[in-house]
Amino acid sequence: MFEWLEYTSVALWVGQSSWGYPFLLSLHAIGLAIVAGLFSMRDLSLLGLIRGLTPAPLLSLSRLAWVGFLINAVSGGLLFCSQATVFVESKPFLLKLVFIACGMITASIIQTHLRESIPTSRNRLPRDCKTIFLAASSLMMWFLAITSGRLIAYA
Repeated sequence: MFEWLEYTSVALWVGQSSWGYPFLLSLHAIGLAIVAGLFSMRDLSLLGLIRGLTPAPLLSLSRLAWVGFLINAVSGGLLFCSQATVFVESKPFLLKLVFIACGMITASIIQTHLRESIPTSRNRLPRDCKTIFLAASSLMMWFLAITSGRLIAYA
């Protein structure tokens, strides 16, 4: 199946055109900056390391982070097609997918937690143990996903 995928017209375009792969890789970097940047800012705020943000703006920024995730999913899927047989056997690539999935699940849990805290928060971010654990876990997932992604080139 993965060999077949590499010979689809889209995969051939990505792998053989002079600008397909570089364009998608650039798009992937932009998506990464959006999703990891905004979720990291949110997590650092929840940990108390960035002050001045309230739950409502963080929720609206989270929507933009999901757009970044969508950009990454599409560009990453297209990049994957061009070298599917290589990536499917790459441990750093597979770990990257696991960390991204964990990061997105954690993001959903944090968003739900923030939404629930708005009525009682008086415009303050929650600082309970659950919030701190989720924010620290989220930061770790994005750090590990980015690190794994960089290691793909060396595996």
